[in-house]
Amino acid sequence: MADGDGLGEAATAAASFPAPAPGLSPPLGWRERLRAGLAGTGASLWFVAGLGLLYALRVPLRLCENLAAVTVFLNSLTPKFYVALTGTSSLISGLIFIFEWWYFHKHGTSFIEQVSVSHLRPLMGGTEGSISEPGSPSSSRESETSRQNLSVMQKAWRERNPPARIKAAYQALELNNDCATAYVLLAEEEATTIVDAERLFKQALKAGETIYRRSQQCQHQSPQHEAQLRRDTNVLVYIKRRLAMCARKLGRIREAVKIMRDLMKEFPPLTMLNIHENLLESLLELQAYADVQAVLAKYDDISLPKSAAICYTAALLKTRTVSDKFSPETASRRGLSTAEINAVEAIHRAVEFNPHVPKYLLEMKSLILPPEHILKRGDSEAIAYAFFHLQHWKRIEGALNLLQCTWEGTFRMIPYPLEKGHLFYPYPSCTETADRELLPPFHHVSVYPKKELPFFIHFTAGLCSSTAMIALLTHQFPEIMGVFAKAVSMISRTCAEYL
Repeated sequence: MADGDGLGEAATAAASFPAPAPGLSPPLGWRERLRAGLAGTGASLWFVAGLGLLYALRVPLRLCENLAAVTVFLNSLTPKFYVALTGTSSLISGLIFIFEWWYFHKHGTSFIEQVSVSHLRPLMGGTEGSISEPGSPSSSRESETSRQNLSVMQKAWRERNPPARIKAAYQALELNNDCATAYVLLAEEEATTIVDAERLFKQALKAGETIYRRSQQCQHQSPQHEAQLRRDTNVLVYIKRRLAMCARKLGRIREAVKIMRDLMKEFPPLTMLNIHENLLESLLELQAYADVQAVLAKYDDISLPKSAAICYTAALLKTRTVSDKFSPETASRRGLSTAEINAVEAIHRAVEFNPHVPKYLLEMKSLILPPEHILKRGDSEAIAYAFFHLQHWKRIEGALNLLQCTWEGTFRMIPYPLEKGHLFYPYPSCTETADRELLPPFHHVSVYPKKELPFFIHFTAGLCSSTAMIALLTHQFPEIMGVFAKAVSMISRTCAEYL
């Protein structure tokens, strides 16, 4: 399944089960709000009562004398004590660091985090089911089996070794055959073909729908149940989206489009899953350009986050109307028409958002498989977009020709320095470092193009420096420079007479 997810799948690979979308569940009832308010008021009252008790007992406890004694003791300490104290603290912290590093590399998790989650959270009033983890199949009355299943899936999602992850998923299924996230993990990790992955995702869908209906019935009982409903909703949407991508890769494109449209209609707040980007790619494959334009009209909005898929698809649609008749020679003679100007401006907008894409679309750089995670506006996003959308650009006659003739003009429009930005926020300077971590070592990472200084800037800078150096040398060594000047003039005269 590594190569069957589309650009939207790569864009959300960094968080397979995203955070709950705000506004998905109904607001808290008056009972929950009253309970929360009383809890906050009670804590404040306890704090005020403690301060009052301490003030009332200040004389019996002799707080003033004890505080003065502590102050005298601290003032009497020598610098050697502080040196010994800091040295001991450094030694202990170093030992803790070495142990944490060893434990993380051996078990894939932090020892302190694991202890705090497993032992301290219940003591502080939390429950294990309140942890926002993808494998959290809690219900209104958790049994011992479900808690064990929860623990197994938490370890499975945190495990760094794939065979251990698969083994943990099978253990979770032995405890609970309706563990949706266990089927998801097996489909992602163990399935070798898209058909096998689709079969496992269908089993996950059946289990996920059961858990989702159960969560819907209990959502008003407590805030924990509402949080559980949001998590179960994210899992269900993720499974359906993966089934849509399986159908897309197996050639059942209309079925994939229907699943995506239903998801976007049923769960409109979950835009962070980028389902619309998968839908755009599927509609382009069907050559349903009117439907593509309708999707862009909804999601290519100034208030919504942008991506290479949105910007370059918008440019592709405008290019499609003029690319078959576009000629650079004709355009230079008669000028650009209104439609051509709109297409060029759309290309400039897309290139400013991600300047790395054109080199892959024009095959100036070799394509590689998209990485598991991508960075918006980075080289990794450009690779993912070009990998799945290059065929759509080639299908439209003249589209790549128009892109080749106009994309470099973007950098003449952006104010200098380039980082200042024009239509979007300034280009982030951290993308190169992040892309080097995401992409394989053999790939030459594309960096943001730098505007070259004009020739005359270099020429005048060299001329100014050379004349200043000659003036300095003439001031320090007038006789030597006089001889040197006569020799140069004589050689110049000889060369001129020879020519």
